[in-house]
Formats: sequence, structure tokens, C-alpha cells
Amino acid sequence: MIKGSPREGAGETNSWESCPRHLGSWQRKGSQSSGHRVPGIGICNPSWRCPTPTMSPGESLDPLPDTLILQPPVFHPVVPYVTTIFGGLRAGKMVTLQGAVPLGARRFQVDFQCGCSLHPRPDIAIHFNPRFHTTKPHVICNTLHGGQWQAEARWPRLALQRGASFLILFLFGNEEMKVSVNGRHFLHYGYRLPLSRVDTLGIYGDILVTAVGFLNINPFVEGGSEYPVGHPFLLESPRLEVPCSRALPRGLWPGQVIIVRGLVLPEPKDFTLSLRDEAAHVPVMLRASFADRTLAWVSRWGQKKLILAPFVFYPQRFFEVLLLCQEGGLKLALNGQGLGATSLGQQALERLRELRISGSVQLYCVHY
Repeated sequence: MIKGSPREGAGETNSWESCPRHLGSWQRKGSQSSGHRVPGIGICNPSWRCPTPTMSPGESLDPLPDTLILQPPVFHPVVPYVTTIFGGLRAGKMVTLQGAVPLGARRFQVDFQCGCSLHPRPDIAIHFNPRFHTTKPHVICNTLHGGQWQAEARWPRLALQRGASFLILFLFGNEEMKVSVNGRHFLHYGYRLPLSRVDTLGIYGDILVTAVGFLNINPFVEGGSEYPVGHPFLLESPRLEVPCSRALPRGLWPGQVIIVRGLVLPEPKDFTLSLRDEAAHVPVMLRASFADRTLAWVSRWGQKKLILAPFVFYPQRFFEVLLLCQEGGLKLALNGQGLGATSLGQQALERLRELRISGSVQLYCVHY
């Protein structure tokens, strides 16, 4: 673990990349962008309007707790990039950042802001600022409060390199933020402003971003670790075309977690996640019914066991399914919330050979 000790800054943190007045060139009228934005993301730009999810005439969304609604990922955003964090930040949330550092990069920054106004400038609860142009590349973390930067915290031995790709995960706990780079813990930074004030993410400077993700932590203590490892989001990958099949050559064993992330299509008809054994039988199936908005386990004999939980698979909404293998069955979590388990013997789990996902979804991540 690399620890940084706060020290008084010399005004370096107050760099042009973080200054709101330089956002004027961002998304000018008529500008071209190759980026792909998933519906549901609010951008801090009054001229931009978020697409409305497709609904049937007279249909209304069932009320869902904020904790059950996940913000869709954003792919290939143009930097500088500013977006609203749906529901704000709270302990237990994660933000993932995938991309690459250009060869000539000097610095970039990721700011977790308290608002997105230009004047007055918003407070920045967490300022994450890698710097490559100095003799000893390093990372600065700081907080801007009332227009004044506080004491810098500096971390040497920068885990990012020019010309290299990265996956950065920001994990928000009760007292501090922890950061991993490419699956390795890098730093932690204690909060100086309440986390509940943060509602905006800003990315500035010399960085190429391929994806930004918003997730909840794995609720399964048995299937996690002290510091979770993020898995990348992929857009339109041939390996994620639906129906999607993954081999399970050794079956499932206790502690293994299956992760499926994706987006429900505009006019969904069905969605199933099934596990098949050596004889192509399906001892475990998770089925979402869009007709009656129910989620159920389906046995190999067709028997249904309803899962008593709010229905989260609405059109154009992002979802995450987690299945934790344990002795005696599988635990289920949707969008980071544990929803019980289904029974299955250990021998049956070991005989499983295929994970298959089908239905009206676009997949961004399948991992096990």
C-alpha cells in the first residue's frame, strides 16, 4: 500500500484543466464526436436533453429505490467531460474509468464535484490529478472548498504510464475513497467534505477515455475481497453478441462469482440466464418476464419460484446480475442488492458446463 502524507501545495493543483471557464469549447453547437452515449446519462449542459426511455402508451415506471437503479456506462466521451452522478455519491458506490494515457501527456484529472455551475465555481470534494511531466511523476489529491485549495496529498511512484492503457476504480467507503489501477490498490484519500454533496463527475486534461462506469460494490462478503477488482465494459464486442455462451470447463465452485452487465433493449420480449450441465440439461435458469414484470428461478422441470423484489429490467435501463456459488446453491444480487438464493447440490454445480444468456439485452460485461 502506498500512503501519501499531506503537504502544503504551491498552487500547482489550481491548474487550467480544472478551471470551468475552459469548458466553453466543450460540445459546441455543430461539433462532431465519435463518442457513443448510452441513454440515461445527464450531462451538465443545458442545451443537451437526455433521451426518454421507450414506454408503451399509458405505461409508468414502478417506483424503485435509488439503490436499485444503476446509471448506464458512457462510452468514448469527449474530454473535457462533465456528467451528473445519478443519486449522488454514497458509501458503497464505485466509479470505473477505462482508457489510455497519450504519449505526450502532461497531466489529467478526475474531479468529484459538488455541482457543475461555472460561476460560482463548485466545490471539489475529491481532485485526483496524475502528473507525468515532472522529473518524478506522481499523483496529487486535494479538495477545493469555497474557492480555496486545501493541503495537497501526494503519492509518488505513479501507477500510470504514458502510452499505456488503464482501468482505474474509485471505491467510496464511509470515511475515505480508495483507488486501484489495473487491479492493484494504489491510494486512499480521506473525505474533507461530505460525500453526500457530490453529484457531478468531471474529467479533464490529457486522457483518452473509452468507458466510464457507475456500479455498487459486490454485496457478497464470501465472493469478494477487501478491495474489489473492476472488470472492463466492452461496447459491441463480438464475444458479447446475444445469445451469448461461455464454457464452464470445471463447473462452478464455492466462492466463484458470475457477473453479467448490460442494457435492456427498447422493446424487450424476454431475458434468460441459464446454466447447463454435461447432458445439456438446464438445472438453473433465471428468467425475467417483461409481460408481468416478474423475476423467477425456473427448474429443469419448468417449475417457477418467484423472486420477491422490485423489477429492474425496464427498457433502456442498465442492469447487473451477480451469481455467487456457495455450498448448496447460488446467491443472487441485482444492481448490487442481495436477493436470496436458489438451492443446488454441490455435485450438480460441478457438472455445469455452460453459461448462456439470451433475450432482449445488449451485453457490456460477462465475467466468471
